[in-house]
Amino acid sequence: MLVRPTAARPTALSSLLVATALTVAAGSLTACGGGSGSDPDTVKISFKQSTDNSVKVMDTYLADIKKQFEKANPGKKVELVPIKAPDSEYYTKVQQMLRSPKTAPDLVYEDTFLINSDITSGYLKPLDAYLAKWPDWNQFIDTAKTAAKAEDGKTYGVPDGTDTRGLWFDKGIFKKAGLPASWQPKTWEEVLSAARTIKEKVPDVIPLNVYTGKPVGEGATMQGFEMLLYGTPGAANSDPLYDGSSKKWITGSQAFKDALTFVETVYKEKLGPDVEDALDPNIGTRVRGELLPEGKLGINLDGSWLPQDWLPGSGHEWPEWSTKLGLAAMPTQHGQAPGKVSMSGGWTWAIPSKANNPDLSFEFIKTMQTKANAQKWYIANSGIAVRKDVAADPAYVDAQPGIRFFTNLVASTHYRPAYPAYPKVSTAVQEAMEGVTTGDASVAEAARAYDEALKSATDDQVVEKR
Repeated sequence: MLVRPTAARPTALSSLLVATALTVAAGSLTACGGGSGSDPDTVKISFKQSTDNSVKVMDTYLADIKKQFEKANPGKKVELVPIKAPDSEYYTKVQQMLRSPKTAPDLVYEDTFLINSDITSGYLKPLDAYLAKWPDWNQFIDTAKTAAKAEDGKTYGVPDGTDTRGLWFDKGIFKKAGLPASWQPKTWEEVLSAARTIKEKVPDVIPLNVYTGKPVGEGATMQGFEMLLYGTPGAANSDPLYDGSSKKWITGSQAFKDALTFVETVYKEKLGPDVEDALDPNIGTRVRGELLPEGKLGINLDGSWLPQDWLPGSGHEWPEWSTKLGLAAMPTQHGQAPGKVSMSGGWTWAIPSKANNPDLSFEFIKTMQTKANAQKWYIANSGIAVRKDVAADPAYVDAQPGIRFFTNLVASTHYRPAYPAYPKVSTAVQEAMEGVTTGDASVAEAARAYDEALKSATDDQVVEKR
C-alpha cells in the first residue's frame, strides 16, 4: 500500500513556507469537493498524483475504474481530483481539505501512517456499516484490516495493497567490484562492507542509498531508519519504538543509537549520495528514474513498488531491470533470528466525515476492490496483495519478477505503531537522521535531541529503555 513514501519538502522548509503551502492548499483546492452545492450524482475522488509527469500508474488505473463505475451506474459521475505533490506535502494538503465541507472530497487516498491522526481529528467516517454488508471484506487479510482500524475499534479505510522492503543491487556494478551476483548479506556489517568495496573498485557510482532526513519525510523513517531499528536485537519480540505494556514511546535505547550509527557511517564514509542530494525531496524519483536504470547506484534500500516506474507505458520503461538488478533481504544487525527484516505499510481509501456523497463513495470502493480490479492494481503498482483470493492466484504471483520475493518477506515484516502521535514521532526520527547525515550532531547528541522531541510529541508519554 505503499507508500509510496517519497519526498516531503514542507517538513524541511521554514515556518513561513509551510504557512504559505497551507494557504495555497486551502485556496487552490476550494473546488475539490463537498459543500452544499455539490452534485448528488457525482463522487469526487482525491488521490496522490506522482510528481514525475511520466509516471501515470494511479491516473491510468482510476480512469479505467471511472469508466466501469459510470457504465454500471447510469447517471452517476466520477470526478478525479489529483493532488500532485511529494508525500508529506500531500498529507498537508489533504488535512487542510478535510477540515471543511466546502473542500472535502467524497473519497480520499490515505497513507496508513497518517490515518489514525486524521481519525482522531474527526476527519474520517467509520465504514463498519458498509463493510458489514460487503462480502468481499472477508477476503482481506487481518493485518491489512488492522492498519485502518482506530483505537475505538472502528474501521475507517479499505486498504488497496501493502508493501515490503529490501535491498536492490546492481549486478553489473557487483561484477566490477568482485562481489557475487547471488549476494545475500547476513549482517549490517556485510552491507557496509559491500558498499566499501564498491567505493574502492567502482568509484564513479554511489555505493549505497539509505533515505534520510526531513525532506524525504516518511520515506526516510520507514525505508531508512526503521529498516535498521526493527532489525536490532530484541525487535523480533517487542516493538523498539513503542512499549505496548506501558503504552508509552521508548527513549534512551541502544537500538536507536545503533540505527543512527549505521546512517552516520553511510554518510561519514561517503558511501551514500552527496548529502545535498540525499536531502533533496526528489531523491526517490531520481533513484527510480535515473540512478538505478543508468547503473549509477550499487545498493538501494527501498520498497517493493519500484518496478511500477519501469513497466511499459510508465515513461521510464526499463524491461531489463529484472536481469540487471538483484534482490536481497535486509539482514538483522548481527544476523540474529529471524535473520532478515522488513517494514510494511500502505494506503487506504477513506470517506471524509464531511463528504457530500458517502454512499456513492463506497460503491466506488466496491468497484475498485473486485478481485479482478484489485489484482490489476497490485500488478500495475508492484504492490503486495491484501486479498487472499488474489494472493493465491498464480496469475498474480507470476505476473512480475520480484513479486514472489517481496511477498515472502511478509513473514518477517513489521508495522509502524498505529497511534495518532506517530507522524510527530516520525518527524523527530527524521531530524535525528538529518543531524548525523550532515554531521551537525553526533549520534549521542541526535539521540538526546530525539528523546526530548519525543516527550513533546507524545505529551511526555515516554519510557526509558537501555
